[in-house]
Amino acid sequence: MEAQRHYNMPYSAYEKQKALNLLKQSTFEFAAHRYHCTVRSLYRWRRLYDGTLQSLCNKSSRPHTPHPNRHTDEEIKHIKDVMHRNPHIGLNELYGKLRLNYAYTRNPVSLYRFLRKNGYYEQVKRRTEYKPKPYQTPECLGEKWQMDVKKVPWECATIALPSDCDYYQYTVIDEASRERFIYPYREQCAESTVDFVCRAILYFRYKPLVIQTDNGQEFTFLRQIKNDKIHLFDKFCRKYKIEHKTIKPRTPRHNGKVERSHRNDNERFYKWLKFYSYDDLLLQMKSYLERSNNIPSSAIHPRGGRKCEWLTPRQKRAELLQLDYAVTE
Repeated sequence: MEAQRHYNMPYSAYEKQKALNLLKQSTFEFAAHRYHCTVRSLYRWRRLYDGTLQSLCNKSSRPHTPHPNRHTDEEIKHIKDVMHRNPHIGLNELYGKLRLNYAYTRNPVSLYRFLRKNGYYEQVKRRTEYKPKPYQTPECLGEKWQMDVKKVPWECATIALPSDCDYYQYTVIDEASRERFIYPYREQCAESTVDFVCRAILYFRYKPLVIQTDNGQEFTFLRQIKNDKIHLFDKFCRKYKIEHKTIKPRTPRHNGKVERSHRNDNERFYKWLKFYSYDDLLLQMKSYLERSNNIPSSAIHPRGGRKCEWLTPRQKRAELLQLDYAVTE
């Protein structure tokens, strides 16, 4: 066949017709091998075929005679009577009443299958596949940053470091150029967030209009705080006229660019990393930052050019700077 078929699916009428047409030029064994069926199936299809596709359509496989071990009419009447008097009864209680009052001897699974088949239990609805909404990526430098925190894997630390010492990687990415800035911290807190954003502004040499984060405690207060206390990072954003935007809880896909960059960090950096101290981690992370910003990506291509022309984040930033776009000073 042209494509490998699923063996648990029945043959369609079109497939049967193609197999029978092949029989005019070959043997039964060759056609059975080509279409992954038996020789007896080919004989049966040829006997049914009258020149039309309708004659090869699959018919119902439902048996003509009822199963000998099916529920009897009396048992069905007892089940319906109990369900009518107790419409919200559970399966266990229903099974107990039938055994106690009507000498019901069948397996509970058989009772459940009967109820589900007759519409007493709703079928479990399949979850619809998530379809992302169209997203307009910013085209100006500094229009929007995505920021997140990643814990440095403890496997990367050597034995010389204490086991209770954790390190965190703060990451910010400019959506327009995909250029990143990362920096390690010993503590995941609001003070570290403010310090990191200041370092990021010095690194990019411009401040953003919007910073998008999740609802972590290092970024914002998820619940209302007494006395209307304002988070330290929100104070910083208000002072420098930066809009702090938070994504919907438990939807990391809304911060997808920085989340994807963290996955790349695992594959390119942390999988091979061994550091001996905080200063060593800082030095290796600085070297990796320079490397990651010079890796071409299929998601970055020149404006008006072909999508196969991949650019690096640094090249994209240089292109956006040449275009007369307003960059917030």
